[in-house]
Amino acid sequence: MKKCALFFVFLLTTGMLLSFPQGFPTVPTDQPVARTDQNSMTAHRELLEKAKKGRIDIYFEGDSITRRWGATDYPELLANWKQNFFGWNAADFGWGADNIQNILWRLNNGELDDINPKIIVLLAGTNNVGNRASPDSEAKAEDVTRGIKALLDVMRVKAPEATIILMGIFPRNDNSAVMPTIKKINENISKFADGKRIRFLDVTDKMADSDGRLFDGVMNAGDKLHPTIKGYQIWADALKPIFTELLGPPAKEDLAPPPTGDPSAKKPL
Repeated sequence: MKKCALFFVFLLTTGMLLSFPQGFPTVPTDQPVARTDQNSMTAHRELLEKAKKGRIDIYFEGDSITRRWGATDYPELLANWKQNFFGWNAADFGWGADNIQNILWRLNNGELDDINPKIIVLLAGTNNVGNRASPDSEAKAEDVTRGIKALLDVMRVKAPEATIILMGIFPRNDNSAVMPTIKKINENISKFADGKRIRFLDVTDKMADSDGRLFDGVMNAGDKLHPTIKGYQIWADALKPIFTELLGPPAKEDLAPPPTGDPSAKKPL
């Protein structure tokens, strides 16, 4: 047992731990964990390069829900992104399937270094909730809350002048039984808003009814998790007044770095 524990610590400290054999403890959400698959590491390198290019006034961070909006492999969503944010120098640093621990690792490994954005938009946590109801919903909510707090803490250190727009986790109906957990998490993280550098923004009531049932057309019919263009427009409509307040109207020219995408989606020459 002692050898197993030492091996677990080794994997955690080297960033190699991603999934665990049965019987191993899971990593708390406030601890960074690397994605070691080749595609994720390639994407990380590309995001590091992206961070060095252009001018980034608005920095989006999150998982696949964030990533798809500004990604080259989702051209219709990217067109909506440009329609809404052109002129505000917005850049998308989301990566698909990331848990909070993975986002924390990316932030700790250069993806926010020396960018100094004026605004950060953070949407994270739905992958930690998952599509199965936890036997201890309260503990799950507290764990995810701690992880989101850890993300905010890193962002405050690396971008101290930025206003962070902390998004409530979006509703999902791939398993409606997880909605009470999401509601509790959103209640918890709303308390992180300080009226100054952290603002909480929740669009749940624009996407779902009071029982958590999604409105027609806001999420993909197949997974009931990822927004459609209609869903992304709801998000954009909530963000743009804040962007205008903090940055003024969008300029006629956009200086953000070129969008990136999923490396595995690139066609060989």
